[in-house]
Amino acid sequence: MRLYSSVIFLVLCGCGRSPLQFPLERTQARLERGKYLANAVAICFHCHSERDWVTPPGGLPADGRLGGGRVLHPGFRLTFPNITPDRETGAGTWSDEDFYRALTRGIGHDGRTLYIEMPYRQFSQLSDEDLASIIVYVRSLAPIHNALPKSEIPKEVMAKMEPLPPRMGRFAPDLSTRQRRGAYLVQAAACTYCHTPRQKEEDLPGMAFAGGMPFVGAWGNVASANITPDPSGIPYYDERMFLEVMRTGKNDARKINPVMPWPYFREMAETDLRDIFAYLRTIAPVKHHVDNAEAFSFCRKCGYVHGLGAMN
Repeated sequence: MRLYSSVIFLVLCGCGRSPLQFPLERTQARLERGKYLANAVAICFHCHSERDWVTPPGGLPADGRLGGGRVLHPGFRLTFPNITPDRETGAGTWSDEDFYRALTRGIGHDGRTLYIEMPYRQFSQLSDEDLASIIVYVRSLAPIHNALPKSEIPKEVMAKMEPLPPRMGRFAPDLSTRQRRGAYLVQAAACTYCHTPRQKEEDLPGMAFAGGMPFVGAWGNVASANITPDPSGIPYYDERMFLEVMRTGKNDARKINPVMPWPYFREMAETDLRDIFAYLRTIAPVKHHVDNAEAFSFCRKCGYVHGLGAMN
């Protein structure tokens, strides 16, 4: 896994290459690249697998369930489908183009618009070659027979979901600096999905990376952290501390809840983690106090209940 550094992003962004051809060519390079991205960066199986919250560090796919899907109940039934090649209960009948369309446009294999828990808005920013690699790897998984019920999402919620327009021609993001490579990786990891608070399915303006999103489940009741450089965020982080947190899930003596998927991200190449930190240093500071170790209270700024909410 660690063979893939952010330098390789420059090679794989497709300079001078033609658009993707379907079905995708299965190559060893794509298989290995896709394995790295799906497991350590885009963390596909954080959602598309039943998770083990008992075995430390917690939150990784349960044995034998990689890609087999699961059901979540955030007030309604939300199914993360079985994306293994099982033809009866999984994605065995889907085409490469079905996967590509879901990742870049938010349209399912059956034509329906996907709920934003599938972070296609972020994945749509990835290069064609990286997306091809993810698809090739996911389609190589061992099939799991796991029938799941369909999602039951309220119509008024889905009415707000709109697919993205088709991508035209070759898509190769600018990865010429550490900060740009870090920004690209942040899209791949969909960091904004957790660290930017939302209301009515839309990001709150001016609150990018400011935290406060609640997550309640087997891991407890926590809110995402403010990771901006504001004094209420993580201005005291240096590169060493950031790497330690991402590798160990600890900030000195304080443990990071594994619902923040550091058990996956710890497998990232060090150069990629360094690039992410370089980018995070450039984002706009946002004053927003969030602390899971403190008493929870209502926050007028983000509209959620979290630690130190009343201070905002």
